[in-house]
Amino acid sequence: MAEYVHADHAIHGCFSKVDVGRLKGFVSATTIFVFFFFLLAIAALLNWMNFPIIGGTPPPPPPPLSSEIRHERAEFPLNCSNLVNHTTVFEPKESSTNKTCPDYFRWIHQDLKQWKSSGITKDMIERGKPIADFRLVIVNGEAYVERYIRSFQTRDLFTIWGILQLLRLYPGKIPDLDLLFYCGDNTVIMKSDYKGRYAALAPPVFHYCGEEAALDIVFPDWSFWGWVEVNIKPWEEQLRAIKKERERIKWEKREPYAYWKGNPTSPDRGDLLNCNVSDKHDWNARLYVQDWAKEIQEGFKHSKLEDQCTHRYKIYIEGRTWSVSEKYILACDSMTLLVNPKYYDFFSRSMMPMQHFWPIRNENKCRDLKFAVEWGNNYTQKAEAIGKAGSKFIEEALTMQNVYDYMFHLLNEYSKLLKFKPTIPPNARRLCSETTEQGLLKEFMVQSMVKSPSDKLPCALPPPFKPQAIKASLKAKEKIARQVETWETEYWKKLKA
Repeated sequence: MAEYVHADHAIHGCFSKVDVGRLKGFVSATTIFVFFFFLLAIAALLNWMNFPIIGGTPPPPPPPLSSEIRHERAEFPLNCSNLVNHTTVFEPKESSTNKTCPDYFRWIHQDLKQWKSSGITKDMIERGKPIADFRLVIVNGEAYVERYIRSFQTRDLFTIWGILQLLRLYPGKIPDLDLLFYCGDNTVIMKSDYKGRYAALAPPVFHYCGEEAALDIVFPDWSFWGWVEVNIKPWEEQLRAIKKERERIKWEKREPYAYWKGNPTSPDRGDLLNCNVSDKHDWNARLYVQDWAKEIQEGFKHSKLEDQCTHRYKIYIEGRTWSVSEKYILACDSMTLLVNPKYYDFFSRSMMPMQHFWPIRNENKCRDLKFAVEWGNNYTQKAEAIGKAGSKFIEEALTMQNVYDYMFHLLNEYSKLLKFKPTIPPNARRLCSETTEQGLLKEFMVQSMVKSPSDKLPCALPPPFKPQAIKASLKAKEKIARQVETWETEYWKKLKA
């Protein structure tokens, strides 16, 4: 779902701010008259393009050539007013005890393992700047951001908003740090580029997803605080809506087919559409292309996630890379048919096949989907149990408290690796949890704002996985997948007999 919206269908979350004040003094008296009319022409053009003209800092340089259209916002609308006291005290209750964090928190250690022996130097940060969308520096509990390129839609804005809420939840407990963040889809720090004597040169870059071949440091994605361009609410609000609507149709009364609705932004998704019902085949799948241009025009009447819990089975498949749709699909109580992913987010590595989802092979989608649905319709109690276990995992392990605690521990462990004292970059701007935005963007920010400091300690970070434990987990997943394949082979043999 990170790919649900084509760039040319996106709504502008915020708009450019053009600094006209810096132009003063750059022209001579003999050219002011001509320049004045030049400004009027530019202003007319910007007004026609629906861009407001507001004084501010100069816009960043244009991004590198990309197939994505990025919408420029020269400043984040997160001001720091002198009238507001932004620092409060974290005072947990004396009786507060910190329970152990969910198992997926152990992956924090693994994601930072590359820099455990060498530490993170200032030179590594500088080397990673051309890759990053922005640089975040926290000094004395205050956040400062230096912006390098324009992120797609409002990914950067809501990512930073989430970090600001973390500072409000645990004031004074986030250590000084200096990090780089990439907001695109593809992984960017590849292991193959940093082998042997080059291993110590790898820049640490935070990102929404990772893969086996990459070193990207995985961080919760922006949609936990809302995806304004497609009208997806902040996670707590959205989950509440899904839980309410899924109760309307009990599992056994739902359509006995596999459901998917999305944007075919990748070859794998395009191939999935070949599994749709036709005059020649019925693979037990009901697949729909999401027309986001139409949805935007009609006010998102037919794209509400809470209205999509109508089938016994729901399909998760990656887009260009990972997709934020995974948590919404798992929350439906339907048995998730998870097409074998290449990428992972911060929580999904601890999910198990046949416990939280049913595995589907990428190269054998249609036949796998048909068998999974046939199996589920013959073993309804088992299929329903898998669906409910997936939803329970999402509801219990992916609370916003756990999301913030994951961020807390990841940033704390990261800061321990720094070999330098973070300082505020000259071009960085201090940001706070105040917004000048209006409309849906402001509504989502208000909904997701942390109202007061936590009165509880963060959960206790569990120790790292031992190498043999990771291998054992991977081996167990492979064994389960092979067992499912064996069942399917027997099923197709019986059909031919």
